[in-house]
Amino acid sequence: MLALASQLAACGDQTLYAKLDERQANDMVSTLRLAGVQANKRAKEDGFEVLTAEADFARAVQILKAQGLPREDFDSLGKVFKREGFVSTPVEERARLMHALSQELSHTLTSIDGVLQARVTLVVPERHPLSDKVQPSSASVMIKHRPGFNVEALLPKVRALVVNSVEGLPYESVSVVAFAAEPGPALPPTPDNRPEPALAMAITLGGVSLGAAGWLAWRRRRAGEQDQPALQGATHD
Repeated sequence: MLALASQLAACGDQTLYAKLDERQANDMVSTLRLAGVQANKRAKEDGFEVLTAEADFARAVQILKAQGLPREDFDSLGKVFKREGFVSTPVEERARLMHALSQELSHTLTSIDGVLQARVTLVVPERHPLSDKVQPSSASVMIKHRPGFNVEALLPKVRALVVNSVEGLPYESVSVVAFAAEPGPALPPTPDNRPEPALAMAITLGGVSLGAAGWLAWRRRRAGEQDQPALQGATHD
């Protein structure tokens, strides 16, 4: 009966995200289970996928979104400047360098505990060889953090990290804007000891079976009580 209930519960599973690495899949499954939503991962040829019950699909998406999951894939310097046999112009090389630096910094900031998402935009003016005037570089940083996270203590460290990563970038030219993520959806008003879907179905099926067995026993007892007077009358005769 438990096996039947598990199969019936599995039929309603729906894929949340696919083509994930195992670390991201584990993070997403752990986050959903801690929030009270049953989820599982499944290995596929092109990576892992995360599944949940069809009834929990919308809530699971909102929970993962509030936690900044799945994490964004950032380009590394090695990936951006991968040799592919083409000759790039200096302008293209500079644009690729700025993109790679922004991606590296965004990736570093996202790895900080409490930071869900991060974006770094760099503005590094090109120095003209015939001009003595140097235009200062600037950077803007956007951080999305968990609700209740002490982001004020983090801002000076973020500025220092960006300044030390970009040549000629003044400390005062780095602006950091932080946003708190919206709280995730509240848990449904159910007791903490709510049984798992498969177990709940098994309990329901078990209750139905017990009810049917009790009804049959009652019918047999009634039939026996009705037959008893007839038997007694036949004995007196």
